[in-house]
Amino acid sequence: MPKDHLLYMALQAEGLARLTFTPTYPDAATLCLVHDPQYVESFLNGSISQQQMRSIGLPWSQQLVQRTLIGTGSAVLAARLALQYGVACMCNGGTHHAHRAHGSGWCIFNDLAVAGKAAQRDAGIGQVLMLDLDVHQGDGSATIFADDPSVFTFSMHCGQQSFPAVVQQSDWDIPLPAGTGDAEYLQVLQEALPALLQRVQPELVLYNAGVDVHRDDALGKLALSNEGIAQRDHAVFSACAEFGVPVACAIGGGYQEDHSHIVQRHMHLHRAAAEHMPAFGRVMDAKRAAARRVRDASKQQQEQQLR
Repeated sequence: MPKDHLLYMALQAEGLARLTFTPTYPDAATLCLVHDPQYVESFLNGSISQQQMRSIGLPWSQQLVQRTLIGTGSAVLAARLALQYGVACMCNGGTHHAHRAHGSGWCIFNDLAVAGKAAQRDAGIGQVLMLDLDVHQGDGSATIFADDPSVFTFSMHCGQQSFPAVVQQSDWDIPLPAGTGDAEYLQVLQEALPALLQRVQPELVLYNAGVDVHRDDALGKLALSNEGIAQRDHAVFSACAEFGVPVACAIGGGYQEDHSHIVQRHMHLHRAAAEHMPAFGRVMDAKRAAARRVRDASKQQQEQQLR
């Protein structure tokens, strides 16, 4: 069974899936906010070349199209819900190796990238922060937004991974040495987060919470423990809630033959989100109150001008 299904079942069993939402397929116009129209069309209709699919690492099928669309739709929905509730978590996602006109590393459409631009279009928000803590660099996100100052890309990853073969330049990269453990990792992150939020001033954070940073991951070369991953996720939510910015989360990578171990690592994200939910609720209440005050003041000014 896919790990996203196992994760959802585990969330239900623990009582963390009380408020759930079902995504819809994004339309082509939404996908083309970040992806080349010809690439989008070729993947959707199956005319994409075998060479491109080899780069992605998956065989084309209609089932893959459906899975990809629902995954990207999940990210778009998560961003929308985060702007409403303060925090929202997916049971999948984090396809950060997808570039504008090609896929790579099992990633076809860059779900969080699409979600960020859709949120700017639909909700009228300004600056977006892509906060990528997967063990692999978010190379696709880096290239997609290289010339877009409205989206800031941050990637803290292992600098000695074999993938991606060519590392791209994010707006801020922190490559860590192989074998980095909890203490060193958390120190770097906790020093970076306040400076990052202050520098970017985001109105939405899109968080790739990959658990392939775990010491037992089959593909990752960092050495975090379960407790280290939990502390990482708490640090992200704590910093964002204190700054007053909503967060939409994708589970990112995690690779081990026994999916039950992977699911337990992904659970830390959802547990941390649930714990910080009241703080994010207060953040969103304050934002709505401030917006009402602005509207009321504008209305009063207009009424005075009409007298």
